[in-house]
Amino acid sequence: MADLALQLFIGAFNGISIGSVLLIAALGLAIVFGLMGVINLAHGELMMLGAYATFFVQNVFNGWGDPWAQIYTIAAIPVAFLVAALVGLILERGVIRFLYGRPLETLLATWGVSLILRQFVRTTVSTRNVDVTAPAWLRGGIQIPTGAVPIQLPYARIFIIILTIICVVGVYFFLNRSSWGLRIRAVTQNRSMSACLGIPTAQVDALTFALGSGLAGVAGCAITLLGSVGPNTGQNYIIDTFMVVVVGGVGNLFGSIISAMVIGIVTYLIGSGTFATLLSPVDWLQPVVEFFNFFADSSMAKVMVFGLIIAFLQVRPAGIFPPKGRAVEL
Repeated sequence: MADLALQLFIGAFNGISIGSVLLIAALGLAIVFGLMGVINLAHGELMMLGAYATFFVQNVFNGWGDPWAQIYTIAAIPVAFLVAALVGLILERGVIRFLYGRPLETLLATWGVSLILRQFVRTTVSTRNVDVTAPAWLRGGIQIPTGAVPIQLPYARIFIIILTIICVVGVYFFLNRSSWGLRIRAVTQNRSMSACLGIPTAQVDALTFALGSGLAGVAGCAITLLGSVGPNTGQNYIIDTFMVVVVGGVGNLFGSIISAMVIGIVTYLIGSGTFATLLSPVDWLQPVVEFFNFFADSSMAKVMVFGLIIAFLQVRPAGIFPPKGRAVEL
């Protein structure tokens, strides 16, 4: 029983770290879609730009040597945010603002932008993946003695979880305590009335899109701690990110938190084979074990999770916490 609980704990921890990355990116999507109704298919590429910004910051700080090389991750977070936010601002001012109220054209335009950004990275950087090496203080992990084989909670994944908590708290206080956050909420609830009251809705749109894009850049920075990054990095996470927003309830912060954690944990437990391992001691559950073994792969695990999400949306098409009335909760 202790071994089963330990395996579940490890799986849940790793799943939460994956869900944390999805949550940071989903915050941006939820804010943008909740305010402007824009489905940004280039959101994954904004994550990719944040990851590459982290890669270049690493190279610059490593060139300066210690102690700068040990703090590049901290410095890369605001850089990744600013790079992605700037690109998002240019995208909103140059393309999106002319397509409000035309969802199909917006989908095509943002999809085209995503292709352009990917090809730009392939041409200017490389078609191959690049590695971002974690600084010394993020290597290793917390050792938990459990008998014969101690387990380790990696510092990098703990850092991702802490970063996510900071982002969630920051977004909450920005939307609920700052003057611009209150303007965003006002425009979300009633755009025409907000304009009549003197709120610059065009500036609110631009700021919101830049904020959502910047959060995607921070998610890209976090991704570098989980593995190598390349031109297609964003595509590996964008579908999952959309699923987090849809399952949680469009524009609902608390719903996004719950759905991100559940999707991250379930995906890891299935893909790592943890579910199959937990059920294998029970003889009469062997058919179920074989079923989970078939999906014990990261790609196949996503297929199963998407199937579960489709089934869930048949029951609750508006997500866990659907928006109430005309307003979208942020």
